[in-house]
Amino acid sequence: MASPIDELFTRALGLQAPWILSRVTFSEEERELHLYLDFTSGGEFACPHCDRGELKAYDSHEKQWRHLDFFQHKAFLHARVPRVECPVCGVRQVELPWARSGSGFTLLFEALLMLLARDIPIKALVRLVDEQDTRIWRVIQHYVHEARRRESCEEVTRVGMDETARKRGHKYVTLFVDMDRSKVLFATPGKDASTVAAFADDLRARDGSVETIREVSCDMSPAFIDGVATHLPEASITFDRFHVMKIMGDAVDQVRRAEQKEHQELKGSRYLWLTNPENLKQKQRERLESLTQSNLKTVRAWQIKLGLQEFWNQSKRWANDYLRRWYFWATHCRLEPIKQAAYTIRRHWEGILRFVKSRMTNGVLEGINSKVQAARNKARGYRSVEYFITIIYLIAGKLDLNLPT
Repeated sequence: MASPIDELFTRALGLQAPWILSRVTFSEEERELHLYLDFTSGGEFACPHCDRGELKAYDSHEKQWRHLDFFQHKAFLHARVPRVECPVCGVRQVELPWARSGSGFTLLFEALLMLLARDIPIKALVRLVDEQDTRIWRVIQHYVHEARRRESCEEVTRVGMDETARKRGHKYVTLFVDMDRSKVLFATPGKDASTVAAFADDLRARDGSVETIREVSCDMSPAFIDGVATHLPEASITFDRFHVMKIMGDAVDQVRRAEQKEHQELKGSRYLWLTNPENLKQKQRERLESLTQSNLKTVRAWQIKLGLQEFWNQSKRWANDYLRRWYFWATHCRLEPIKQAAYTIRRHWEGILRFVKSRMTNGVLEGINSKVQAARNKARGYRSVEYFITIIYLIAGKLDLNLPT
């Protein structure tokens, strides 16, 4: 008859025939609990490949798994893992109810690792559970890879793309985001046209199609533009308005820097010209109002920038006419940086106008990028780009990890 302690652990582990708990040992010196499992004589198993049942053990070998801690003590499961000889599939190792094949951890311990890995750096997780980081990374990569493999991209039609810094030295990873579900679909090293090709391949591998991608939001990178034209042929590009306005903001700042050599009152005013007036504090608004009363080139450049800002509020009917009138204004202002910015906008005319139809911006991407960079900074970087991409999927991929409970 089983002792109360054996019965307690049998229930806690959820063991079912033919599996039984054979013995329990506890090492106070090493602060470890060891639970030894076994299968009953004559116990029958199913083939893990074809599910054919009532198969006797062919042979077995001893294995050990790390389990959830028992209070502050490490816990380990030990068992003879049987193999069966299936008349159809041959000799196969049976599937275990408490661990997946090839893992040195129980399913519940892996679930704990995955839940913690979303919120704390891996280095901190290593210290918390007292395990090697390479073993933990293998678990994380397994669940992330399997979740992405199960995921379908069949309904993806609108995609945003942007790069995020992996580490110093111009090392980047490009993110491709489902704009309707605000989730990372794909991440890959680099920020050239080949990243779009890699995304197209990944899309096809997960039930998606490049022909179903109708809208893409991105910056004005020639590499991204060429990549979309080549690998997403049915997609219309919307240039992100943040990047468009940044071009104008940089032009205004060039005018200010050149003019402040003769007008000392412009020194220290950079923030005023680059920030939307409604976002300024009271004292900043007062100073800006004072500066706008002067006949300064910077004021004219700033007014042209505000004119472009109004474009994003135009309706489909008036947007093209509005942008044409603004373009005439900008190119006849006799301010060279503003004229050059206007020429850049003219070269990307259709992608900018597309905004009034798609209403797409990279705001979703900026939010995801903030989460990714916060995780990178908290971890103080990652040893490899593969680890960094795995974490991106884990925190921003909205994956169904199918963790055991």
